[in-house]
Amino acid sequence: MAAGGGSPSIVEFFGGEDGYRCGYCRSDTGNVSHGMWAHSMTVQDYQDLIDRGWRRSGKYVYKPIMNQTCCPQYTIRCQALHFQASKSHKKVLKKMLKFISKGDVLKVVSEEEPMDSHIEDVAACDFPYKSESQVSQSELTPLAVDHAERVENEDKDSGETKEEGNMQKVESDSVQICADKDTPVPAEPSHSAKAVRAPPKPGKGADLSKPLCRKAKDIRKERKLQKLLQNQTGTLEGSQLQGDQAFLLQNSKPKTNQPKNIEDFIFAPLPDDAQHKLEVRVVRSSPPSSQFKATFQESYQVYKRYQMVIHKDPPDKPTINQFTRFLCDSPLEAEHAPNGPECGYGSFHQQYWLDGKIIAVGVIDILPYCVSSVYLYYDPDFSFLSLGVYSALREIAFTRQLHEKAPDLCFYYMGFYIHSCPKMRYKGQYRPSDLLCPETYVWTPIEQCLPLLEHSKYSRFNQDGKAVDEGRLKELGRVRVLHKRTVMPYNVYKKRRKGPSDEASVQQYASLVGQTCSERMLLFRS
Repeated sequence: MAAGGGSPSIVEFFGGEDGYRCGYCRSDTGNVSHGMWAHSMTVQDYQDLIDRGWRRSGKYVYKPIMNQTCCPQYTIRCQALHFQASKSHKKVLKKMLKFISKGDVLKVVSEEEPMDSHIEDVAACDFPYKSESQVSQSELTPLAVDHAERVENEDKDSGETKEEGNMQKVESDSVQICADKDTPVPAEPSHSAKAVRAPPKPGKGADLSKPLCRKAKDIRKERKLQKLLQNQTGTLEGSQLQGDQAFLLQNSKPKTNQPKNIEDFIFAPLPDDAQHKLEVRVVRSSPPSSQFKATFQESYQVYKRYQMVIHKDPPDKPTINQFTRFLCDSPLEAEHAPNGPECGYGSFHQQYWLDGKIIAVGVIDILPYCVSSVYLYYDPDFSFLSLGVYSALREIAFTRQLHEKAPDLCFYYMGFYIHSCPKMRYKGQYRPSDLLCPETYVWTPIEQCLPLLEHSKYSRFNQDGKAVDEGRLKELGRVRVLHKRTVMPYNVYKKRRKGPSDEASVQQYASLVGQTCSERMLLFRS
């Protein structure tokens, strides 16, 4: 779990949206969701929110109204530690390896795999424009403890319990995002990175009860690899490796009686005369690191070309402002924990550099229990490399590497699975994976969900009819509110508020985020 103690999450709830255009079925008003603007958010709060079906686009956090929206969007996660690449996945990895080594890949886009692997609906970038907050920073800065104590006494006088009226001190400067702290993030991964392997499930890999027939040629290759590893610090696709990264390469050697895993392809040794050099760099995007700032313009130009060529955007649509709001701005606070990844938690850009230039960028969030994929954009000139699929496999490998330092971090979240849109079903190919039940918020193996989705586009996956949402709202009075720069529980705010009651809105908000988040996050009320 990420370290706490920083500034609290502060959100504005907008309620249910009017229907807007759906990027999947093209309905003009069929896509409906709840939304809120996150001024700041801890990684633990966001982890808990995505485990209740929420997702962010920039600083806008939204939750589809599943039984009303035209194309229900189910949160999907891949069990990264047990991931087994399919033949088509390995084909993409081999193609990249061949391109780097020999440079002679047939430049034809594969029909077997969608190019836009794990990217989200482009229409999502319109969210921040529709519901951007107009609240000033000063209104979001809680006052010192003495003001809070007066409210606590007021609550005591009215017969409320001490626990309900307890006002928590929040330092005025702790709400500010520290943008000047530059945390260097090395190339993927940072330290203590070992490849994680899991045996294949029955029917999905080699029969482990029988020894593999090994060719003498393969044995010679393995011996040669061992000698090479003893005499070099290693190269990661042409880039310089640090000590622990060489350790990762050493541990990604094929093992007897096991099929090749993705690390065996990704970190395969290259010939001395390799035609290309591929390097993957992970840079913090919020607050922006020096590496992020130095590469901002080049990264933006790749995004602009991607939107214009792949998604047919007019030249005036993918502006720097839109790019910043959609893919660079993030409410997530940068956090570090002793048992967390070296790079810390928060929002990052995973940049793919080929021969000294950016060809693709994966936008990711590193959270306490997962790597969450936000978006991918790439240079259309390199579409033949199936960069959508390749980057998804790299992010799964990255998740497994982070797990070595952060044991709780073991899932790869791919955003939403939309079964009613055939072109978006590809996410189900990354197995084993689970879908989130939209009613009880429990994870269900996708194999159990697909028959239900074939019958109805909206479905409850939890087959226990008596099961309920364990994280549901139980005590509205304990919801934390930020009102007139003072933190208070809802039962105190309710007495102080003037004007018409907003209880229905607060009730809806708390029901959607759950009891735990409603007691941790601050709901801004004017």
